[in-house]
Amino acid sequence: MSTDTLPAGAAALALQASRLAHHRRRKLVNRIALTLSLAAMASGVFWLMWILFETVRLGLGGLSLSLFTEMTPPPQAETGGLANAIFGSLLMVGVATLVGTPIGILAGIYLAEYGQKTWLGTAVRFINDILLSAPSIVIGLFIYAAIVARMKAFSGWAGVLALALIVIPVVIRQTENMLTLIPNALREAAYALGTPKWKVILSVTLSAARSGVITGVLLAVARISGETAPLLFTALSNQFWTSHLGEPMASLPVTIFKFAMSPYENWQKLAWAGVFLITLGVLVINIAARVLFKNKH
Repeated sequence: MSTDTLPAGAAALALQASRLAHHRRRKLVNRIALTLSLAAMASGVFWLMWILFETVRLGLGGLSLSLFTEMTPPPQAETGGLANAIFGSLLMVGVATLVGTPIGILAGIYLAEYGQKTWLGTAVRFINDILLSAPSIVIGLFIYAAIVARMKAFSGWAGVLALALIVIPVVIRQTENMLTLIPNALREAAYALGTPKWKVILSVTLSAARSGVITGVLLAVARISGETAPLLFTALSNQFWTSHLGEPMASLPVTIFKFAMSPYENWQKLAWAGVFLITLGVLVINIAARVLFKNKH
């Protein structure tokens, strides 16, 4: 019997009972979803904290003055450090960031301001998505085939190019996203004052998106700071100190990989100290950026 044939009071009660049942089902589904979400969050936080705890616990034991002043030691040596690997990582990451950041920002500006509906913008966006999702080892093999194999020598410059190819798509994506979020009213107000487009981009939109763009650069730095595969095929490694990018150059990720896989206790201790340094460095960069640009728009 439908509610149309029931008395008014009975129909109202049936409708209320149906709404209550529907409300209970929604509350049950909401509780299940909330429980699963909290369980997933707790699982992620648990593993993250465990990794950080182990990194700090094992990394602090390898910290010493010699870590920053001595070269990578031979197996079972009593002394040794990571001075050459630390310098090599800082140099290659720094140069790769300087090379990749301007290219990424300019390409991101083009995609957001000029190439939203053009075939070139669509093609660049598609290629950037491929590079963004490409495994780093593929980029390392590409640079190896294009440069190392032809020059018949590993070098720091090859490592810089491999890392720069990882920086560029990250910066492009972040720059485009941040500029797209800027309201068109800001652009229109500047155009109404007779401001040329290049100056609107430089002084208005890019200035408003500055914090987001810098965050993208920092994300790229954080990513390449721990990359091992591209450097294995390009810069390789070097047991001695070198500041010449035309030669094979040591780096923290490759040294950590080599030392952590070895059976020697002194190498394993230095590997954990290197892991701690990379983690601490990325953390300090991110905290400093948030503090410096927290109140700047």
